[in-house]
Amino acid sequence: MVEVADAAEAESLIREAESLADRLARVREGVGRVIFGQETVVERTLITLLSGGHVLLVGVPGLGKTKLVETLGTVLGLDARRVQFTPDLMPSDILGSEVLEEDAHGRRHFRFIKGPIFCQLLMADEINRASPRTQSALLQAMQEHKVAIAGEVHPLPAPFHVLATQNPIEQEGTYPLPEAQLDRFLLEIDVGYPDLAAERAMLLATTGAKEAKPVPAMTGSELAAAQHLIRRLPVGEQVLEAILKLVRSARPETTEIEQIRQNLAYGPGPRAAQALMLATRARAVLQGRLSPSIDDVIALAEPVLRHRMALNFSARADGVKLPEVLDVLKAQLG
Repeated sequence: MVEVADAAEAESLIREAESLADRLARVREGVGRVIFGQETVVERTLITLLSGGHVLLVGVPGLGKTKLVETLGTVLGLDARRVQFTPDLMPSDILGSEVLEEDAHGRRHFRFIKGPIFCQLLMADEINRASPRTQSALLQAMQEHKVAIAGEVHPLPAPFHVLATQNPIEQEGTYPLPEAQLDRFLLEIDVGYPDLAAERAMLLATTGAKEAKPVPAMTGSELAAAQHLIRRLPVGEQVLEAILKLVRSARPETTEIEQIRQNLAYGPGPRAAQALMLATRARAVLQGRLSPSIDDVIALAEPVLRHRMALNFSARADGVKLPEVLDVLKAQLG
């Protein structure tokens, strides 16, 4: 069990968690003024940011993905930028490049001009439209939180998060992300259509003379402190065992579930268990709890595992769907 050292530390941790929960309630309220009908998407995105990770948003155009990033940048007090990925985008267009300059005395020298990745919240719009070379440059920076240009290492701002988007219905002219690169994203979140009431509210709020504007509720330094706090929260032995059971059962090599062995080509690695450990803690704090429960593991199993496992050829030929396999995995915990 992951636990605190003594009573004094436990009391301090409780106060910090309660204070963070209050701030996060204000954050969700601020985002809710601008983003309508996407409560689950907002919650899971905040879980990713609190866990210190990156998120892949999958949804058709026009569902507010770009607006979500802009809003989160304002509400969380982060420097947010957006890059539209296209097939001709080069790594230097994202990372930056060196230019040769000449001073007043005729001396020449190189100066590094930072690219748009030097921000705290980067929206990589339609990431699968960029070439594998450009994708790799971004994903390496996501993992290492630094950029190396001409032998010089340039650290990225902290905190640093990437919110990438993909269009699930239009695959022409795209370069699908390899499985090893998908594993860099903490969660994959499906962005669906809003319900009737939310769409009605959105129409009234966004087509009038005045539009609601988000207001800051946190700062970048407060978010960094929250990420540190999340890692200190206690995790019960039952939750730890549930995470291990879920992840190991999703691997064809170690599972005892026949349906998994028959239908999966590969399963999630240890990074999936790490993602679940952090994400369940963050979800608990968002909901005003000090430590996660098995319900948190079940709720986050799909966005954590979905992009880290794949059906084999025979399963796809038989019409098996990945959500069906995930339901089998979750059923053993519930």
